[in-house]
Parts: sequence; structure tokens; C-alpha cells
Amino acid sequence: MNLSLGNSLNDPDYATSIALDWAMAEGVVAVTSNGNSGPKNWTVGSPGTSRDAISVGATQLPYNVYNSAISTSEGIEYPSAKVQGFPSDAELLALNGKEFEFVHVGLGAPEDFEGKDVAGKIALISRGVYPFVDKASAAKAAGAVGAIIYNNIAGEHADVPGLAVPTIKTTLEDGRKLLAELENGNNKVSFNINYSKTVGETMADFSSRGPVTGTWMIKPDVSAPGVNITSTVPTHDAANPHGYAAYQGTSMASPHVAGAAALLLQAHPDWNVDDVKAALMNTAEELNNPATGKPYPHNTQGAGSIRPLAAINTDTLAAPGSHSFGTFLKTKGKQVEKQQFTIKNLSDKNKNYSFKVNMGENSKAIKVMTSNNLKVKAGKSQNVNLNVQVDAGKLVPGYYEGSITISDGSANIDVPTILFVQEPDYPRAEYVGISQLENDQFEITGYFPGGAESVEYFVYLSNSDGAPVGYLGDIGVQNNIPAGYHTFEWDGVLTNESKLQKGYYYNVYAYATYKGQTDLAGVNFLYE
Repeated sequence: MNLSLGNSLNDPDYATSIALDWAMAEGVVAVTSNGNSGPKNWTVGSPGTSRDAISVGATQLPYNVYNSAISTSEGIEYPSAKVQGFPSDAELLALNGKEFEFVHVGLGAPEDFEGKDVAGKIALISRGVYPFVDKASAAKAAGAVGAIIYNNIAGEHADVPGLAVPTIKTTLEDGRKLLAELENGNNKVSFNINYSKTVGETMADFSSRGPVTGTWMIKPDVSAPGVNITSTVPTHDAANPHGYAAYQGTSMASPHVAGAAALLLQAHPDWNVDDVKAALMNTAEELNNPATGKPYPHNTQGAGSIRPLAAINTDTLAAPGSHSFGTFLKTKGKQVEKQQFTIKNLSDKNKNYSFKVNMGENSKAIKVMTSNNLKVKAGKSQNVNLNVQVDAGKLVPGYYEGSITISDGSANIDVPTILFVQEPDYPRAEYVGISQLENDQFEITGYFPGGAESVEYFVYLSNSDGAPVGYLGDIGVQNNIPAGYHTFEWDGVLTNESKLQKGYYYNVYAYATYKGQTDLAGVNFLYE
């Protein structure tokens, strides 16, 4: 079962998360997208927070990087020009060494192209309001062969792999030069694009990161391709019903894993849901961040990028495929927590397994004890106990990760593990919602994962897009809020005795403070 859906709440007890736990308990392999709110930690959303389902992060497959230069009139340079994204190498290189007309289309909304001839030309577009992918798609729909998107503020904007047309990005300064060229009647641009290097499989910045609040679990569990994925789309044209487009998101990644799970069940119809999950995690390939040369954190990639053939052929399963030892709250002395996992020997020979734990530079202060050697008979399974001891006095508060390597002498399985010293740095305010009741009353609900010592509610006037326009006043302060959802009724009157007026958009915010950390959440609504 694939679920390409999500929610902004990092809540393991949210309804969809619990539903997937039940699906797994009933023997259905449930696979879900991890969310598209990365790259910060704690951004995984339900149902990616499920305790048992397979949550999936998004990777970008190996791709080529190109240098680019653009030119118009002699003597005018555009040093900021870089390739932002493209649908294929061939389409990008097709611009090379040629001269094209370019047409300014404002913000690049579909209506901005109306009445303008961009067929076979380059669309010059300003950043702002609409996503880059929508701007490029609108350019393609209007017949453009490429786009140049200039920034609307100082600095450089993001790369977006897989855009619908080859797209070059520039700074605001260089964008103004292009606009000045048009004003002077110089409407031709040429491109010089050259291969630079190839980048291996990488994690997508947008892919949501764990851990999960409360359970402190590593999420995603695994990762799979989710950038520039060709997917079917409706054409709304009976004469041309078969539509395809390139999309990005963990909703593109999770179907890859669901398909892999189906292959595993076909190859091993006697496997249960835990076997399938363990096989995918145990055989995943750890990915390195090209910017650092080091592996991505566990809460970025999970166990790594799936390798279905290796999963089908594995002869050892270690379940669960990752561990969180939770929180260690003692400020002095040593604290011990326990975990357990199961080794299943799928082969027809007895195997001896050894275990090695690596907590990096923190291995002296964090000690994980397990059996040095374990013998498992052919076709049998055996439980393994883990004890982790943390010497709080030797560690600063924070997040720590490591790996448990299980070896049968010829093959290794790496099991990711994490733990926290002192209260984790999850967002203290996760969600605010407001409902309009009868008699001009409101119901306000906040979600505070660990509770809060104090929550300050206040209101801004806003526009319909949710952008705050001006501070109006405070609703009030509430103290000693328990963990979870907190709901109260409000009469619409602020502490300065002003009252909200109907017909306007407002933002309600909550500042929550807990154990020295304060975070903000808010919601936009129309008072009708």
C-alpha cells in the first residue's frame, strides 16, 4: 500500500499514523512519503511519523552539472548566470551556441503569457509569488524552449532539478541588465553551456527530516528517487489522453519503495511485513553529502537508498532496521536504556554473527553492550539484547548518532542508531488552529509535543496570502500546558480591549516556551 500524502504535524499518534500502524499489524506493507518540508530536522509529517510503516525520503539520482554563460550585446556581462534546472541533458545542450529571442513575462503565471509570443523563444521571468516549477511549466505550455529566472532580491536563488524547460538563473542585478537590453531593443540572447562534473545520488533538500517527537524514532526509514521523476498526468484531452510530466517530492519516492516491497513479496511470499521492512533497510546504500564528503545524518536518509535486488537476495534480516535509545535526562552519573532486535538467518547454513558498535568520537561516553558473538541455526531467528550506557557528565546536551554493524564473516548489515542527551530540540509549538463558533466565539487549538511552561497567543492583521500586515494585540498567556493538544474558547477580544472585526484576514500565533527553548506556530483565517 502506497500513501503519497502528508501532514505538517510531527505526531506519531495522528490518525493517519495510527491507521498505518494498524495496516502493518494486519499484515499489509504500508509505505508512506516522509514529507517535503526539509532540510531542517523535525520536519517529518504524519503519516510519515508512523511507528511501523515504511517512511520514505527523496533522493536525486546521479546527474551532470553544467557551467553556463549568457550573452546579449557586446560588452554586457552576466557573471551570475548559472543553470538552475533542466528536464534532460539533451534539451539543455540544445540551447548551446544558438541565438534566441527572449520575452519578458513578469512573474511567469499562465496569464502572464497571454498575448505574448514565446513559441521557440526564451521566457524572461522574475522570481516571486509562484514556485519555480510552475513558472517553468507555464513557459513550456506557452511554447518556450527555455527560461531565464532572475532574482527579486539580492543574492542567488535555489537550484531546482527537473524543471520543465532548461532554465538559467541570475541575480537581480543581472536581471535588470536583461530588462534594460529589452528596453533598448536588443531582444536576442545566446548560451554557452559546458559540462562541469557528475554528482552521485544525493538527498533532496526538500525531503523532510526526522526524528519523530515523542518516540524519538529515526525517520525516514529508507530513501528512494524523488527528483525529476516521470509520472502520468491527466491531459483533459480525449484525443491525447496519455500525459506525462516530471515531478519532485517524497510522493514520487514512496511509490518506488512500495513497488520494491511488492517485488520482495513476490520473491518471498512467506515474508511478513517486518521482514520486508528489514530487508529494505538492511540492504540500503548509505549516501554521502557531496558538500561535506561525509554520510548524510540518519534523520536525513534513514538507512540509505534502497537496493531492491540486494534486498531480495539477502540471507540475513535484522529487525527493526534502526534504533532510537530515546532521551537520557540525567545530568550526572550514568543512565542505561535497553533495546532488542531479532536476527533471522534465512540461509540453509548455521551462522555466527558478531557485533560492532561505533558511536564515533563519543564512543567513550556512550557504550552500547551486546553479545560479542551469536550463533543462529539455519532458517531460525534469535533475539539480541542491547544495553546503552550514557555518561551524562562527559557529553553536552544534544543529538548523537552511531551505527551497529552486524557481520556473518562475509557480509555486513549497518543498523543506524540515535539518542538524545537532555531534552531534544524539537519545535515547542507544532501547530495552531482556529475555528469560528456561534455568537462571535472562537475555538483555538495548539499542539505542543512536550507541553509548555508558558504559551503566549497574539494576533496580526494579514492579507489573504497569510502575510502579516500589522500587530493588533495579545490574546493572553497560558501557563503549564500539558503535552499534546490544548484547546480553549476565546471571545475575540484582545487584552487591549479591541475586538476582531468581521471581513478581514488575521494570523493567530502561539509562542511556546519549554526548558529554555521558544518556538512559534501560527495560522491564517478569515473572520466571516
